[in-house]
Amino acid sequence: MSVSDLVSALNGVIWSPALIYLCLGVGLYFSLRTRFMQVRGLGQMIQLMFHNKSSAAGVSSFQALAMSLSGRVGTGNIAGVATAITFGGPGAVFWMWMVAFLGASTAYVESTLAQIYKEKDDNGQYRGGPAYYIEKCMGQKWYAWIFAVSTVIATGLLLPGVQANSIASGLANAWGVDTAVSAAVMVLLLGFIIFGGVKRIAVFAEIVVPFMALAYILVALVIVLLNIGQVPAMIALIFKSAFGLEAGFGAVMGMAVQWGVKRGVYSNEAGQGTGPHPAAAAEVDHPAEQGYVQAFSVYIDTLFVCSATAFMLLSTGMYNVKAPSGEMLFNGLPGIETGAAYTQAAVETMLPGFGASFVAIALFFFAFTTIVAYYYMAETNIAYINRKVHRPWLSFVLKLAIMAAVTYGSVKSAGLAWDLGDVGVGLMAWLNIVAILIIQKPALLALKDYERQKKAKLKPRFDPESLGIRDAAFWVERLKDDKAGQRK
Repeated sequence: MSVSDLVSALNGVIWSPALIYLCLGVGLYFSLRTRFMQVRGLGQMIQLMFHNKSSAAGVSSFQALAMSLSGRVGTGNIAGVATAITFGGPGAVFWMWMVAFLGASTAYVESTLAQIYKEKDDNGQYRGGPAYYIEKCMGQKWYAWIFAVSTVIATGLLLPGVQANSIASGLANAWGVDTAVSAAVMVLLLGFIIFGGVKRIAVFAEIVVPFMALAYILVALVIVLLNIGQVPAMIALIFKSAFGLEAGFGAVMGMAVQWGVKRGVYSNEAGQGTGPHPAAAAEVDHPAEQGYVQAFSVYIDTLFVCSATAFMLLSTGMYNVKAPSGEMLFNGLPGIETGAAYTQAAVETMLPGFGASFVAIALFFFAFTTIVAYYYMAETNIAYINRKVHRPWLSFVLKLAIMAAVTYGSVKSAGLAWDLGDVGVGLMAWLNIVAILIIQKPALLALKDYERQKKAKLKPRFDPESLGIRDAAFWVERLKDDKAGQRK
């Protein structure tokens, strides 16, 4: 059995229907438990997003959002959407929306838990994430270590290759750039940023992410407006295909759910356990604040950026749909491998001479910022491991490993890169979703506490002990310091 076959078989086990339905089910469950905070709290999300208070230990809410979005908005928003439509039909787009809507509540829970159980590392920087809240809230250090090691492998070795592969393919398609040249440029830029520490990563994300997302959405709007007559039929096609009502795509109805959820989770990362890492780095007055902000980041990723890609492909007809049997149900781009090339063709159709280059540039920024975010997530879990083993050189090894992964991913086949990435995402999702289902209570208590204080027109302050939340040492100490400062 070849490496590719082995990875594909492992992928099939991890991404069984059980995980598909678990992601949807958990999103629905948390939506009910939070009383659909992703709808009720929309105003709070937007307001808190611009809560720009940073400190020596932490970044601002907006910087944390940008760091989180740099992880969420990547090749999944361009190449991933094309893949979902190819194997799941236009109906996959609906299920991507559904997993984003429900997943926003999941993102709230995991990000708020990360804030509650964060701590300062040896360099005085905030650190937190699933490994931290699993250890402190569940009390299961072995489980926390499994997550930490899995995340280092997934975000440090497996996932960067997917992003690098998409960048290299996009540049080769647009300008004929050799993949080895693309790899060299990426490695040099990546080294400059990751050797600069967390603050440099935050500043980089804060500048690049909003600009690239807005530019991409604006171009998508231009494409859709140029095809405005196709929009009603396109929306109808998405909804009909999602429920098997479109005869032409009946053969892929079941695949629409599977690929929509799979690519939705890959793109917006709700429940995957990656978002909590940058969420914990934010300087906030109450853990729920960053929970709200991270919930909104799921909307930005899927409802805005993924939808932009989907609308460009569907309105121009620049996509293929392939049945599980191998039969082509729709062949808008004969002979073109699924991925970023679909989006390049869609833009090129309406804006000749612009499409391939624009998508290549967008893909470079989307995917490169995601690689930087992956490094930060892996580094945070190295910091968790170092609390016990105290091996400072592990961070240096991680830097070399992620640069090697970028080089390898740039020159290998897209199929293998995506399968490796899916293994990493699926493994983290299983571990994290099980954990947050078990330890959800503190996040729900924090939401009620925050809403109560806002209703009473108080400046929210977090007192974990009064809520019965244990082992939130950072917040206990902060409250003591605040009270001592008031007495002075």
